[in-house]
Amino acid sequence: MPRKTWRAALAAYASPSTLVLLLLGFAAGLPYMLVFSTLSVWLREAGVARETIGYASLIGLAYAFKWVWSPLLDQWRLPLLGKLGRRRSWLVLAQSLVILGLIGMGFCDPQKHLSWLIAIAVIVAFASATQDIAVDAYRLEIADDSRQAALAASYMSGYRIAALLATAGALFFAEGFGSTGFSYKHTAWTGTYVLFGVLMIPALLTTLFMREPNVPLRTQLQAGRYSFVHQLVSVFVLIILLVSVPAMFTQLYNTDFASVLFQGRSLWDLLMEDRAFLRAILYITLSALCLSTMGRRGLAPVLTPVNDFILRYRWQALLLLGLIATYRMSDTVMGVMANVFYIDQGFTKDQIAGVSKIFGLIMTLIGAGMGGLLIVRFGILPILFIGGVASAATNLLFVMLADMGPDLQMLIFTISLDNFSSGLATSAFVAYLSSLTNLKFSATQYALLSSIMLLLPRLIGGYSGVMVEKFGYHNFFLITCVLGVPTLLLIALHWFQENRRIRLSPPEED
Repeated sequence: MPRKTWRAALAAYASPSTLVLLLLGFAAGLPYMLVFSTLSVWLREAGVARETIGYASLIGLAYAFKWVWSPLLDQWRLPLLGKLGRRRSWLVLAQSLVILGLIGMGFCDPQKHLSWLIAIAVIVAFASATQDIAVDAYRLEIADDSRQAALAASYMSGYRIAALLATAGALFFAEGFGSTGFSYKHTAWTGTYVLFGVLMIPALLTTLFMREPNVPLRTQLQAGRYSFVHQLVSVFVLIILLVSVPAMFTQLYNTDFASVLFQGRSLWDLLMEDRAFLRAILYITLSALCLSTMGRRGLAPVLTPVNDFILRYRWQALLLLGLIATYRMSDTVMGVMANVFYIDQGFTKDQIAGVSKIFGLIMTLIGAGMGGLLIVRFGILPILFIGGVASAATNLLFVMLADMGPDLQMLIFTISLDNFSSGLATSAFVAYLSSLTNLKFSATQYALLSSIMLLLPRLIGGYSGVMVEKFGYHNFFLITCVLGVPTLLLIALHWFQENRRIRLSPPEED
């Protein structure tokens, strides 16, 4: 991508699309926090058991598996609302459901109607996740690759502001309306959730008045070659496969194979007497059916965008997927234990909240904005590399903080630089993912790639506590720093290949 002037880079933030993405980001951040973080506080204040609150947090899985139904947004046009266009119609539907859902949640008292409250929260979560899919697809189609980081920075700014308002702000409103930890008052939470439902209306109006992305009709028709029924079947088959495969391994692990090997029992006896083995056979059968020729035909709406990605990049797809899967490894694994580290280090909750909410938020937004500016000026890959270096290198500040004790100035400096690098890396990475997608399947491919982005870091992050217990915080932060090295090597290799491709490609004719 050719370099542009600083004036052209700054102009990327002056377009109407930037304001649109700011408002859409705000609309995305509100429901996520209200059905995940803030809802837990509400339930606990109402006297709901911790075990039930833990189960309620599983509502957040809707965001982790949004790629399952994302093909619907690429391949099926909504009736009636479809006149608004492929992206705006889904946004209007999702935002309307979020507004009605948040208001409905407010009128459900968890002391009397807990099941209704959870059910409506699930609907809000799925509608919010659908909104995220549609917003990402809209952003990909509204501007070229060079402006994606600027739009992502604007989106992130709106999202972070909404997240702060929907967490600390929601608690402030609930307390102001009369509900405290000592005196629960349902009407206070009703007012809070109704207020946030109303705050979604500007985003809905924005969706109604913004322009539909100018994607050629032929491109849209090529994406929508599967019927609605076929798409629903693909979602159903994919869900069965996602449940069956891990369940199969779990049941095989619980099966008493030792009795067959050492006690002379037959497999028939095992089948008749061991329920785990029987369930394993059932899940193996379901998995085999999903992967059969008939099952793969059913999965075609999901597999088609995946095949398109592989055919476009061929063997390089492995390099790209490796880069995507490891790019956020360093800061994601470290972030799992960050708050625990602050507490263990001796900082107070007020110090942690003040520094992370004020300095952390400000520096994240500055980093994201700087990332968008630099990408327009210098291109995606150089800033992607710098973001990777910064994300890994700032973990060394945590190494220093671990050796210094509860030094508040060092905490401010560490969190500020860490959040700045996170904002820079995130905006660069969003621009990079955007450049890899095909506009035919923008919703599906971006949802899949962004899910891959967090899969491996989240899995390794699950063992972060074990690493801290075994190696201590000093060595843990060193390990998370080293985790960023493979990504830098993959970016360097990809950067070299891109430069080589540009040198070998014939010059464009004027």
